[in-house]
Amino acid sequence: MTAAEIGLGLQSDKRAGDYARLARRAEEHGFDVLSVFGDLMYQPPIFPLLEMAAATGRVRLGAACLNPYSTAPYEIAGQLAALDLASHGRAYLGLARGTWLGAVGIAQPRPLTALAETAEVVYRLLAGDTGGYEGKMFRLAPGTGLRYRVHRPRPPLLLGTWGPRGAALAGRIADEIKVGGSANPAMVGVIRERVAAGAVAAGRDPREIGVVLGAVTVVDTDGAAARAKARGEVAMYLAVVADLDPTVEIPADLLERVKTLVGEGRDAEAGRLIPDDLLDLFAFSGTPEQVAAQAQALIDAGAHRVEFGTPHGLTDDAGVELLGAEVLPLLDRSPAARGTVARTDRDTPG
Repeated sequence: MTAAEIGLGLQSDKRAGDYARLARRAEEHGFDVLSVFGDLMYQPPIFPLLEMAAATGRVRLGAACLNPYSTAPYEIAGQLAALDLASHGRAYLGLARGTWLGAVGIAQPRPLTALAETAEVVYRLLAGDTGGYEGKMFRLAPGTGLRYRVHRPRPPLLLGTWGPRGAALAGRIADEIKVGGSANPAMVGVIRERVAAGAVAAGRDPREIGVVLGAVTVVDTDGAAARAKARGEVAMYLAVVADLDPTVEIPADLLERVKTLVGEGRDAEAGRLIPDDLLDLFAFSGTPEQVAAQAQALIDAGAHRVEFGTPHGLTDDAGVELLGAEVLPLLDRSPAARGTVARTDRDTPG
């Protein structure tokens, strides 16, 4: 068992130059992985990732995640190959079914088939396999191959998913599985069980698949201000992720009120309805000590990586600085810290 990793997840909404600055600082602080979200209507993640690749020399880099509906598998292969070449072998491939694509008229049929076949096509192309491939959704005609040099035939694969079938697929084909939008230690065990079903069927050791949990993060020396900001951020996606977590029961009337207020653009008001214990399951927030305690609980539960998601702090730079300078030093990431019973003393003040 290796030491737990700590990553940063960035939204692709910044100016040119911002990504390089934040990436350099994160690497200096000792972060292991930098991810860029592939959310609808934001900048394509390849732009910030290439900028960060040029500014760093150690951290792993990848999109969390690309989807096979808005980006064809051969194009995903090209973006991955470009990032891996630019970073000298530090890229990972992040795939997920995608969300909110109905807003741009894109259907998402047979998501598990789409994900599995996309990975197959990408890795065949990167490996120089020109023998052809006939899938149920995607194909490569015999003789089809990339016309440029690649750095590696198989950068690691991360699948973004919560559900049992997606986790089983990760157990069969992925190196990591990411549960996005969760800071709940109880989900680590749930995902491990779901991954194991696919891994065992494929003759793999379930422990080979890393479990990654990531969520909205707001850290500040003013813990109350940080948690207030986090509440507004969490309110925007609580109704989506709450149903995905089988360990949490949220009153239906609370979810409905939050959803209604968010729909009216009253995110801060919606966030104020979210109690402290619920906030801590879906976001990292508060002082550096509070955020470190939350992250440590995930490491203790057996998480392979904890990913602190945007906005990081009351401002990007302040958040990254506090996470690196004050949160990371508080964490025990040694192999001995992983796999123990998750802490339950998460009664952080609001």
